Amino acid sequence: MQNYWLEFLTVALVHLLAVASPGPDFAVVLRQALTQSQRNALLTAAGIGIGILLHVGYSLLGIGLIIQQSVMLFTILKVIGAIYLLYIAWHCLRARAGGLHVQTNGGSPQTGWAAFRLGFLTNALNPKATLFFVSLFSVVIKPDTPVGLQAAYGLYMALATGLWFALVSVFFTHPRVRRGFNRFGHWLDRAMGGILVLLAGQLLLSTVSGSEPLSAPSPGTDR
Repeated sequence: MQNYWLEFLTVALVHLLAVASPGPDFAVVLRQALTQSQRNALLTAAGIGIGILLHVGYSLLGIGLIIQQSVMLFTILKVIGAIYLLYIAWHCLRARAGGLHVQTNGGSPQTGWAAFRLGFLTNALNPKATLFFVSLFSVVIKPDTPVGLQAAYGLYMALATGLWFALVSVFFTHPRVRRGFNRFGHWLDRAMGGILVLLAGQLLLSTVSGSEPLSAPSPGTDR
């Protein structure tokens, strides 16, 4: 049991470093916190946390390894993920001066389901998350670790991810923080759109250069 505690602490540390590094999840939650209600920002954070369970599920079933090793399947996943990031970026790049705190999405109020779905799809369609979890469950977690314990690791990572982005949401929805972003908020929104475009471009370029090799998880592998 002591060996499993060491394994869990390793998983927790690697996950902590990964979830705290900037990426699509953080950019989306930050935008939600600055442009939507706190409730919607928290629902987006919850969606990201639930998205983690999807990656954990197919990693436990061995499907993730099949996807990662299949050039065609992994290319399709990267293209779909890139298109979705470009879709989000398009909304960010349309930001106008003084419009940071208008809580609308495409001219209509954003529903709770739309906020949750945004977080879930952003995480679920991120190929980097696929690489991260396949690597985690094949390199860090031992094959002889009980499946129930592996599932518990996954549940922990989902809860920890949701909690982290919930804290980000609460911080950036604070009235004082929002006021600080009020004057240049639309530029921040556009900058986040540009970052998402770059991330999407990176995914599309990787489909041309070839598949990414399976490697040990690194702190820079964001979901």
